Amino acid sequence: MTIAHDSRILRNDAQPGGSTTRSEPDLAFDIQARPRLRRRRRWPWIVTLLILAAGAGVAWYALRGETTIANQYVLAEVTLGNVEDSVAAVGEIQPRDYVDVGAQVSGQIISLNVEVGDEVEKDTLLAELDARVLKSQVAGNQAQLLNLRAQLDRYQAELQLAQQQFERESSLMAQDATSQDALDTASANLRSAKAQIAATKASLQETQSELEGNEANLGYTRIYAPMSGTVVSLDARLGQTLNANQTAPVLMRIADLDTMTVEAQVSEADISRLAIGMPASFTTLGQTDRRWSGTLSQILPTPTEENGVILYDALFDVENPDRRLMTQMSAQVTFMVARAENALVVPTAALRPLADKSAPAGSYQVLVAEAAGRYALRDVKIGIKNRNLAEVLEGLEAGDQVVVGERSANQAAGGSRFRGFP
Repeated sequence: MTIAHDSRILRNDAQPGGSTTRSEPDLAFDIQARPRLRRRRRWPWIVTLLILAAGAGVAWYALRGETTIANQYVLAEVTLGNVEDSVAAVGEIQPRDYVDVGAQVSGQIISLNVEVGDEVEKDTLLAELDARVLKSQVAGNQAQLLNLRAQLDRYQAELQLAQQQFERESSLMAQDATSQDALDTASANLRSAKAQIAATKASLQETQSELEGNEANLGYTRIYAPMSGTVVSLDARLGQTLNANQTAPVLMRIADLDTMTVEAQVSEADISRLAIGMPASFTTLGQTDRRWSGTLSQILPTPTEENGVILYDALFDVENPDRRLMTQMSAQVTFMVARAENALVVPTAALRPLADKSAPAGSYQVLVAEAAGRYALRDVKIGIKNRNLAEVLEGLEAGDQVVVGERSANQAAGGSRFRGFP
């Protein structure tokens, strides 16, 4: 007999492993319900992931905004350092003491006793000229003097005779024993003798003066060193004929190389910043690792013009014991206007001029980085300043971060995040 069963009742069919099977309607119900159960179990995780993603996005956006803002500006730290205000110039090195040795008379050089680079002492015989013509002139003056002295003796004798004749005629005239004409003749002879003596004495003085001049010129044929030093140039040659009738020809230059003078050319824009007594230093093209120092001693009042630029000569001396400095060397000169050591310094690029033109000198503003990517303008007072650094007197502390430039021209990023940004 066949027994009917309810499809919802479980059957205990013999299955491998003793497993139990469900009826077909229950199995269909279970298949339909399982996806809904899985969907119910997954939606909390999806919501959680969406929340986390949203939070990460917000954090990334905020971080990206802060990073973009921070990267938009170039920052520099306020530190301790040295700052100096100076004036740069190009100069030339010359001996402080030198003399151009020339010839005062004309003649041929018959002796030349020095070469360039020789060390000479004062009154050393340097050169000698042919002196035969001057010697003959001196001899002629001496002979003329002898002749004039002989004439003077003759005129003195004639004066004595004229004096005696005049006295005798005067005595006779008193006795009315001679004529007036004879007395007048005796008086005229006396005056004439006196005049001849006076003229002869004048000729003697003139000839004596010529003799002294020719003797001096004769001495000039021997040229001596007027100072001790080094022969730095030699323009004469043995056998050369010198003509000193119009200008004195230069034979050589003697210079004292122990002390040199730097002649720096300073532009008219900087010359007003210089003052006598300020420190000066320089390097040469061949010795850039060595710096010589001196003190500004003179500013020449008359400028020179080069390519439309007005330049003034500023001079200072420097010792040269080792003779490393030579004539006409080029010098890169620095005049120290002011200097501050171990001072609080800030890059000059960070300084912003004030809109108020009546503010005290040295008043500026800087954009300072604060916490959380914020920036603020701060008033500062500056002391010594050059193109790179400025001395901070008030308004900043060591370690402050200041804006010195922008990485991007887009200043709109961040909006109001830049508090105090102009």
